[in-house]
Amino acid sequence: MPLKTIKGLETRPTTDKTKETLFNILQADVPDCRFLDLFSGSGAIAIEALSRGAAYAVLVEQNGKAAQCIQENLVFTRLADRAEVQKCEVLTALRRMEGQKPFDIIFLDPPYDQEAEQGVLSYLADSTLADLYTVIVVEASLETDFSWLEEMGYHAYKYKKYKTSQHVFLQKKG
Repeated sequence: MPLKTIKGLETRPTTDKTKETLFNILQADVPDCRFLDLFSGSGAIAIEALSRGAAYAVLVEQNGKAAQCIQENLVFTRLADRAEVQKCEVLTALRRMEGQKPFDIIFLDPPYDQEAEQGVLSYLADSTLADLYTVIVVEASLETDFSWLEEMGYHAYKYKKYKTSQHVFLQKKG
């Protein structure tokens, strides 16, 4: 289904081919999972997870136009009853949800080359929202340095590189 996106450079939709590769890797983890989509943009990643059997998704997007677009896409795909949209900054949303049970998959696609993933992963390192079984996927530019992951308490178990971006798959170390 074609989803709405907002015009301009404020969001950077993940290409269909990249999305397909991502979900081929995650396919065994998605059914019945709790999915958290940070820096959601159009909501396409969480909507794909829901369409592939995720039980529930939380989508976090601070851009008002993008959050409205997510709501419209959830209604269009008839998935709104299994999703929650939080229109706020990502760390604010994480603090609000603290104490909830862990998500099974957390996907984050922050603005490239601004080191926002470090702040989010630093928060999640000591959060109830991610445990040793939570799969965390970071979408980043190819230039993004992840050498700090181990010292922050994460194990990166897969790197998938594309033309201009990469997905880093990680979990908390036990």
